[in-house]
Amino acid sequence: MQGTSYRLYGAEISYFTGKVRAYLRWKNLPFEEVLADARVFKEVILPRVGFPVVPVVMTPEDECLQDSTEIIDVLEARHGGPSVYPSTPRQRLAALLLETYGDEWLVIPAMHYRWHHNRDWVIREFGKTNAPAASPEQQLEAGTRIAERFANAAVLLGAEPHMHAAVEASYEKLLADLSAHFERMPFLLGGRPSMGDFGLIGPLYAHQYRDPKSGEHMRRVAPQVARWVERMVAPTPLAGAFLDGDEVPHTLTPVLRRMFTEQLPVLADTSRRVREWMEAHPGETLPRALGSHAFTLEGQVGKRIVCPYSLWMLQRARDYFASLDAGSRASVDTWLKEIGGQAFIGFEDPPRLARAGLGVRPASLVRTASDVSASSGGPGASTTPTW
Repeated sequence: MQGTSYRLYGAEISYFTGKVRAYLRWKNLPFEEVLADARVFKEVILPRVGFPVVPVVMTPEDECLQDSTEIIDVLEARHGGPSVYPSTPRQRLAALLLETYGDEWLVIPAMHYRWHHNRDWVIREFGKTNAPAASPEQQLEAGTRIAERFANAAVLLGAEPHMHAAVEASYEKLLADLSAHFERMPFLLGGRPSMGDFGLIGPLYAHQYRDPKSGEHMRRVAPQVARWVERMVAPTPLAGAFLDGDEVPHTLTPVLRRMFTEQLPVLADTSRRVREWMEAHPGETLPRALGSHAFTLEGQVGKRIVCPYSLWMLQRARDYFASLDAGSRASVDTWLKEIGGQAFIGFEDPPRLARAGLGVRPASLVRTASDVSASSGGPGASTTPTW
């Protein structure tokens, strides 16, 4: 690849492309976005990554970056300047926790609303994305084929029929909490976006703002959230500052409490199951899912797949927490106890994990970058795009 711009392979419909696109715009990095249609998957993404996934970023030096979090971290280290990571302990941990919440938990309402309220529209949108030059009939056929996998994923992630009302009630309360916050300030931690904002923009833009019925709903019941989405997708580059004094606004407390109440018990059970699996399968790579387990939303109990990858995301917050000096740790512990985060303080971590393609594996098995990138690829890899 020649030139001085990054190249972002993705799609407007994609959860994690929205996260990376918003970051590139705020960071003011020159980039060209290329629609990841069937040809691009075949000619670019599969040869370079080994499996069909977006977003993918190609650097001006022809490096291939994949996974939204790692893309952002690589570019943060490379370009310096104002950071999406606050420098103070409470704010930085809050940003990491909220990224984990957006990436790994808000996928439940995002997939539910997409496939149970916008299904006909999104099937056609998938068809247009996959085959932009095809006829409407061919696009519908392609979209229907792709939709089979994603519609089922909504149920696997927890949006079973008997859980629909609970998923929607939880999401409605989240919108109300975020609305109250964004009435006071433009972003989560003040005047510029943090990594927490970029975690939330994935589901709240690509699914909940852009899908027509979900977007109409957001603009009607939570216009402040819709305006935050618009600030995130068309930001003022490199502008703004985090709040002084390591302040995490009290208006974020309900959002963080929701994460601790809904997501953290699932992560704790996932950690237990991963530890048990690794003890029973020494030297083996973790599967992408380890059966299923129960979760609770709004007093209703559902079932969802066990996702070890979520622990890799939480591990980033746990690593930062463990790195704090005594004074910072005391400040953070006090704050966590005030907002209902005691379970995070005493969280029992699994053995260390490393990202490997679309999943994670025991860190002890990871030897080289090529080993990591090849672990989920090859001839046996799925040819269905992961958006």
